[in-house]
Amino acid sequence: MRNKLKRFADNAERNNIVEPGKEIYDSIKGNWSEFFRNSNPIIVELACGKGDYTIGLAQRFPERNYIGVDIKGSRIWYGSTTAEEEGLENVAFLRAQILTIENFIAENELSELWITFPDPRPRDRDERRRLTHPRYLSLYRNMLVDGGIFHLKTDDRPFFDFTMEMLQQFPVTELAYTTDLYESPMLEEHYGIQTTYEKRWLKEGKKINYLRCRFHKQKEG
Repeated sequence: MRNKLKRFADNAERNNIVEPGKEIYDSIKGNWSEFFRNSNPIIVELACGKGDYTIGLAQRFPERNYIGVDIKGSRIWYGSTTAEEEGLENVAFLRAQILTIENFIAENELSELWITFPDPRPRDRDERRRLTHPRYLSLYRNMLVDGGIFHLKTDDRPFFDFTMEMLQQFPVTELAYTTDLYESPMLEEHYGIQTTYEKRWLKEGKKINYLRCRFHKQKEG
């Protein structure tokens, strides 16, 4: 508990964390470019945990801005710490519930969005809580620019199949996917970045599912 309280205290003092209690928390929507002090593309990782992907991508693409979103302040402390230690000025973390994400990201404010190893919520009664349920996908489409890229990485095949089905309800193009990423040419798109969960699932011999597509505001034609 003492360590967790120390992390919360650190978070309250850090400029790369946007969280309740900070003045910027209620005014950040539509102002992320001002926050980063540039007009570079903005990419979000939802349910980022310790920010493995957020940090990994930010290291490789300094010309882009990255935001990791998670409700657990004790988790994003790790990513925030790494960003500070490495001087990554293109990284931020937002502590918020994903269902309220539209309160913090404006329409057309993002160029890409990543979801990496979310809770699959396998019970039927939890279907609406899955992060690729249409109510969430509608939020993502609104926040992305027209043609913005959506990525999903998961070890859970039923959740992956559910997502593929839900995407049929939306105007998407350039859908590419694999049910075995590490035996696929698409692996090159991941730059060797692995989340904590991904490392665990790979050790257990699980296959990794991945998809990407572009969201559009209206159906073509």
